[in-house]
Amino acid sequence: MARIEKSRKRRIVKTKSSKGVNVVRKKRNPSAKKCAECGKQLHGIPRLITSKFRNLSKSKKRPERAYGGVLCSKCSRKKIIEKFR
Repeated sequence: MARIEKSRKRRIVKTKSSKGVNVVRKKRNPSAKKCAECGKQLHGIPRLITSKFRNLSKSKKRPERAYGGVLCSKCSRKKIIEKFR
């Protein structure tokens, strides 16, 4: 029998024979990561559960640029220009 994660919600559903059966909700993908400044969705970061995300290589986890995985491209561009001034 497959292991059921505790975090997934369960409910009892009545069948035709009026017998109660436990039903477990299907897994959902986590919400998309957001930019720390503007709150826009970050592109280039996969929406995976942590156990699957851990197995990815570092280059597939986030964009390979300054502030990659923290700020969106627009905000990171602003931040880099700001630092050089």
